[in-house]
Parts: sequence; structure tokens; C-alpha cells
Amino acid sequence: MAPSLTLNRPLFWLALAALPACVWLPSPGLRLVAMGVVVLGLADTWRQLRRDRQNAELMQQALMLSEEGVQITDAGNHILAVNPAFTRITGFSEDEVRGLNAANLVAARHDSAFFQRLWQTLETKGRWEGEIWNRRKQGDEYPEWLRLKAVVDRQGRITHYVGTFSDISVHKAREQDLRRIGFEDPLTGLPNRRRLHDLMTSRLRHLRAGESLDMAIIDIDGFKSVNDSLGVEQGDRLLARFGQRLARHVAGGVVGRLGGDEFLVIRTTTFDDHEKWVAGLRQHMSEPFEVASRTLRLGLSIGSCRAPEDGRDSGVLFQRLESALYAAKRHGRNVSQRFRPALDVQDSPHMALVYALRDALATGEQLELHYQTQHRTQDGGVVGMEALLRWRHPEHGMVSPGEFVPLAERHGLMGPLGNWVIDEALAQMARWRELGLPALPVWINISAIQMFQGELESALSSGLARHGIPAAQLGLEITESVLLDERAGDIVPRLKALRARGHRIAIDDFGTGYSSLSYLKHLPLDKIKLDRAFIRSLPDEAADAAIVGAVLAMARGLDLDVIAEGVETQEQLDFLNAAGCSLVQGFLFARPVPAQALIDQWQQATASARADSSALGSEPTA
Repeated sequence: MAPSLTLNRPLFWLALAALPACVWLPSPGLRLVAMGVVVLGLADTWRQLRRDRQNAELMQQALMLSEEGVQITDAGNHILAVNPAFTRITGFSEDEVRGLNAANLVAARHDSAFFQRLWQTLETKGRWEGEIWNRRKQGDEYPEWLRLKAVVDRQGRITHYVGTFSDISVHKAREQDLRRIGFEDPLTGLPNRRRLHDLMTSRLRHLRAGESLDMAIIDIDGFKSVNDSLGVEQGDRLLARFGQRLARHVAGGVVGRLGGDEFLVIRTTTFDDHEKWVAGLRQHMSEPFEVASRTLRLGLSIGSCRAPEDGRDSGVLFQRLESALYAAKRHGRNVSQRFRPALDVQDSPHMALVYALRDALATGEQLELHYQTQHRTQDGGVVGMEALLRWRHPEHGMVSPGEFVPLAERHGLMGPLGNWVIDEALAQMARWRELGLPALPVWINISAIQMFQGELESALSSGLARHGIPAAQLGLEITESVLLDERAGDIVPRLKALRARGHRIAIDDFGTGYSSLSYLKHLPLDKIKLDRAFIRSLPDEAADAAIVGAVLAMARGLDLDVIAEGVETQEQLDFLNAAGCSLVQGFLFARPVPAQALIDQWQQATASARADSSALGSEPTA
């Protein structure tokens, strides 16, 4: 890179003016002074040249060390120079590409419209950035992330283009792996629920005349008892073998795991033998399994249906399969039940709620998050909020979480529902930030199914990145039952990883389920939420008062915060404050309200504070 000499320097022009004076001035003293000025000007110019050359060499070294490929082209897009990273990524040396049009290195994956948009953006905005596929010297194609900048002269004419790029093949491969993980059950290697939806839709779309689709959900009866007797490891091994046997039996069909102990089977057929096919499935899968030196015969509940007779849409067929399976379980388990219209919404009111919940999840319009503030006991100051899921049904009004959450868990909706809560809470926090509201931590509830389905971490990281919220602002509340749910595996390392990212962790409803002091000692916790059942009778009930005092003492020993839920009276607050409980949540301070209500309250409080401040400022002074 050539040094850029600028003549906008006073000493240079002074030296240039003094140069003829060295000859024409009459006095030797004056000529000597003029000579000194010339020497000073030349020295200053030389220092500038040397400094510019050093800067140019440093820039050249930086380009040499850069891990990103760099190419410089003229206005006609002919390559003038490249750096070593360009050669390392593409395989082309600088001599091989100098003078070559850079477009010749682009893979034939992009149409003319793509390049038209690229050049149009470069001309109008002066820069372009995006993903593009290029060719290496060996001929193989690779994806790169390219940044282009147009260099213009003083008249605004484009003279050069500078491009930097990086090979993103590894990132693309990782994305493919993540997509594969997203569509594959990690235990059995079979398609998961999401992938099964896609496969069913594809098979329905490609049904020919005279063909039908047979489908069945197979549920292992009493699998929890099997897990309890054999252990989780052997239970997982049994599920894997069950899936393998099922896949071998349905050659040419689709076999997948919906979650837990439920499997889905799909086959395309021209035979009208649905009941015989289901009976064959039962007979084959009821053969004994050898696990841990024990022989097991499994009871199976099967719900089935057939397309196009029972529907042509994958969502409808899934619903009807679940209706049939529920009917099979209701009839004593270990039986098969084919869908019939009588099993639909009219005969199963709870299924109507499931269908409506699916619609609410698809649109996101009926679901809401209400927020209940958390306060300090000493001064009532707000320290955080808990986000609580609400469902505003268009016909039934507000549906209790106690009614629809168990349905969501039973019908595989808890994962999407939990992901919706995460994204909505983070989006709301971003909106509050834009409005200038105080940045208070928000706590969300995490279910056991979110933990064992394995999507929690990815949903959190992608949501935090998308909305620009620090992890420390989003707290995670888990119930004690999650700690002992074997489906979630060893939860301690996962909680430690979440806490290392910045999330705070709390145990919800402490004391109502499976409280274990050994768990508390090893878990990476920040807070315990004392259940309202122990607060309700305070301060009159001696047993509850003793339990609360013991929990507070234990928490102090473990360096954990305690927040008491369900505080509704001043007497309860006074007792908790005296006992050393610093945080409370309950109707005494605030009921759960929609996000907009919080915004209105904050704006009203701000307006009142400004009015008071103005009134004080306008009072006459003595």
C-alpha cells in the first residue's frame, strides 16, 4: 500500500518559498536562515513520508494476519490484490487471480436477480453484506459471509471495491446438525413429533388414487412402574429397543417417538385391512423384551385412524389419533381404539380445549402473560416480577392454568407453550426498555417437560439474543417435582450451565412436594419461594410459623434468598419482616395484571411525581 503524501503542510510551502531566497538574498546571514527553513521543511516532509510508510506497512501486516479473506478490485470488479487468508480459503494465489473478474469465482447457485440486487445496493448504499456461495480452486463450492464496500473519489465516482469474507462451512454444517437434532429423538434416533408432522403432511400430499394412510399411536401402559422397578437407564434401553423393533416391523413405513412412552406409526397402503394391521402391531410388540436379565411383556394402548377417511390434514389427524388413544386408555388400557366421530369434541370436552389451545398457540392471540410484582418487606420497594401465563378463551373467558397446563403436558404442547412464554416475556421486557421503564428482573416458570425435551437452553439463548436482554434479567423458577422427574436426567449440570450464563435459579412452591435438604446443598440456587400454604395462617398458626422460621434459618445458612408467596394481610407481612424474610409477593401489594396495566401504572406514577416536583418548585420561598 503506497503512502499517501499530503502537501497541506505549512513547513513544506515555507521551505519551497525559502529555496530561491537562499540564492538571491544579499546577506549571508539571511541566506543561512532561508537555508535552515528549507532544511526544516524537508525534514518535516521526510518524517511524514516515513510515518505514512510505517502506517502502510502496519496495515499490510494486519491484512496478512487477518483470518478473513480480503480482495481489492477495480471499478470493473477485476481483482488487484488479495491477502494470504484469501489464498488459504480459496486455494488461489494472488498471481492466479490478479486481473480476473471476481464474479468468475462465484458458484453457479445464484440467479441474475441476486446479483442485480447486490450491485444496486452497492451503488445506492455503498456497501453490501450477506451470504454467497463461491468456488475453491479444487472446484468444490463453499458458503462464505461477504462484506463489500465501494471506494469513491472526491467526485463521488467508484474507483475500487474492497471485500472481506469468511468461510462459514462449519457454521452451516452446525446448523444442519441442529436441524437434525431438532427433528430427531435423541434417545431412539427416530423422528420426533415435529418431524412426524412433516412426514405425515408429505405422505398425505403424495397419496395416489386408491391409496390410504394407516396411522396408530402406541402407548406403553404403566411405563412409569417399569422405570421405577428397573431404573431410568434400563427404562431408556427398553424404549430404544421398542422403537427398533417397531421400525423393523413397519418396513417402508414411518416410525417415530412422540415423547415419553408414545410412538407413532404411519404406513401407505392399498389394502383395506386397518384393524388387521393394528392387531398385527399389537401382537408383534407384545412379544417379550429381555431387559436386565428379566423378561417383560408390555401392555399397549393403541389409538388409530385412517386417511383420507378420517381426515386429510395432519393437524386434524393428530388430534383424532389422540382422541382414539385417550378413549383406549379410558376403556381400561391394553386395548385398541380406532377413531370415530363419537370420540370427537362432542364426546370429549377436554379435547375441544386441546384443539383450542393448539389454535391459540398457532396464532398467539389468546395467550397472555400477566405480571405480579415482588417487593421488599421493609419498604415495599419493587424488586422484580413473576410472569404468569393466562389464556383468554374467546368463548369461555379466562381458562385456569390448572385446567389447561395438564392438558398441554399430556398432549405434547408444553414445549411450544413454554417457548412462547420465554419469547413473549423477553419481547415485553424489550418493549418496557424502549419506553424507559425500570429494568426489573422477570421470573418465569419452567416445567419438567421443558427440561427433558431439551429445547429449553436453545429457546433461552435465541430469545435473549433476538431481544437483546441480559440473561441476568430473566430468572427461572422450577418446582421441586422437576428435581425428581427422571425424564429430565441429571438436572444439576444443566442448572449450573444456565446459572453460568447469568440466569438466576429459584425453587418454586418450596415445602409442598418432595423437599430434600441434600438437593438444596448441591443445587446451584439463588432463591427459594416459600409456598402460600405456609403463609395463609400466619401469624396465628404455630406450626406454620415454626416451618417458616426453620426455612428462613436454613436459607440463611445456605446463603439463599427467600420470597414468601401469597402475602395478603399486614399481619402476615409484619410477621415475615420480623422473622427475617426480606422478599414477599401477594395481593397485599399487587395482583397479577397485564403488561399494559403495568405500563399505565408506571406512567401515572411518573406523571404524579413530576406534578409534585413542579408544585414544590413553584412554592414561594420565605
